[in-house]
Order: sequence, then C-alpha cells, then structure tokens
Amino acid sequence: SRMGACFPGERAVFRGHDLHAELKDMDWIELYVFGITGRRFSPDQLRLLHAIWVNTSYPDARIWNNRVAALAGSARSTGILGISAALAISEASIYGGGIYMPSIKFLKRTLKALDNGAVLADCIRHEFKINRGIAGYGRPLSSRDERIVPIMTLASTLGFGDGPHVKLAFAVDEFLLAGRWRLRMNYGAVAAALCADLGLSPLEYYLFMFPAFQAGMPPCYIESAERPEGALFPLSCAHIHYEGAPKRQW
Repeated sequence: SRMGACFPGERAVFRGHDLHAELKDMDWIELYVFGITGRRFSPDQLRLLHAIWVNTSYPDARIWNNRVAALAGSARSTGILGISAALAISEASIYGGGIYMPSIKFLKRTLKALDNGAVLADCIRHEFKINRGIAGYGRPLSSRDERIVPIMTLASTLGFGDGPHVKLAFAVDEFLLAGRWRLRMNYGAVAAALCADLGLSPLEYYLFMFPAFQAGMPPCYIESAERPEGALFPLSCAHIHYEGAPKRQW
C-alpha cells in the first residue's frame, strides 16, 4: 500500500522509505509521528511531543485506566492483556481520550472564526449552547492541573509557548474564570493547542495521544502481580461497618 509493505527476508518499507536503512536512526516517537503524519519533525518539536506523554504518565492504580492494569496483575492475567484493556478504556469521554478530538476541533474552529471577525465570547457561548461544555476545560477532583506549568515551561523554552492556538486556549481559560462557569483549563486543552500549533490535524492528534497514559500502566501491573493474588481493592463498601454520622436527607 502507499503506507508501506513487508518483504520477508529482504526489506520493509515504511511510508516510502526503507525502514532498516533510511529510518534506522529514528527514535520510537519520531517514527510513530512520522507514521501518523508523513512529516518529519525537528528535534525541539520531538522533545515537546515526548514531554506531552511524559507529563501524563502516572503509576497510580487508583486512576481509572491504571486500575484495569493493576487488576489484571492481581488476577494473574497477562501483562499485555491488562495493559491493552487499560489503554482501551483510556478513551473516557469526560477526562480521557474522549476529549482529544473535540478539544483540538474546538480550538481550530474557534481560531478560524476569530480570524474571520467573530468575537471570542460569542464563540464560547455558542459552544456551551451546542455541547453544554468545552472539551479541555474543567477537571474532576481538583480544578488545578499540575501538568500545565511543566509543559508550558518547556514549550516556552523551546519557542512554542506563544503559538496562536496556545494563546487562544489561555484566552478561553481567562474568559471562563471571569464568567459564571468557573472552569479551569486542563492538560487536554494545552496539549491540543500545542499539537495544533505543530500542525497536527484532529485525527493525527488523536492517534498521537493514544499511548499518553501507557508509561504509568506497567508499574501498576507489576506491583499488583508481586502482591498476593486478589489483594488489590479487595473490599466492597458493603464489607465496611460504618459507625460515623448517619446518611443525610437531601
């Protein structure tokens, strides 16, 4: 196909290039984004893309997708099955992969509208009217996202901190904080903005972000597999004898 082919015993072609000759010095993420986009990225761009993944790899079994990997280890399933399942449910529609395409589409659509003379406030209100929210804004448990400062510090150092989509993402954040919504920007909006400024399309961004949580999953699997079988989260709420304040009537 136009994407490539394998010729056993001879060579492998990857997007028109000999994988073992022309592309042999690529690191993995460089090859990965080349496979997605067909484009070459500069060392600084690749460093930023690396960091986008690194900053969201948490080895915490309490996180919804990592929990699946940990449960697989506790149940003595295989690591590949457990991590594959954990990656599959990473597409949570509120705070996981389900916001990748909506967030970058919103930024691209809004920037285009602003370039054509639209007003940001009108664009935001229209988005709320249509979707009842804005992908990349708002976060469960904590409104502050600890990943934003590190990635923006690096982006600024590399010269990617003031692109048009990044500026727009922060302008939306300021507008929402000043209004009645009180929604804070989360990592999804920042990552989408940075990748949009690198020229990624919504589909390319979505596919690039697929492994973003993966580095945190094997540690969860390994730790659970090292513990007694079935010992991860073994108690249900019904097993706990609660003696605190009674249930409140609302």
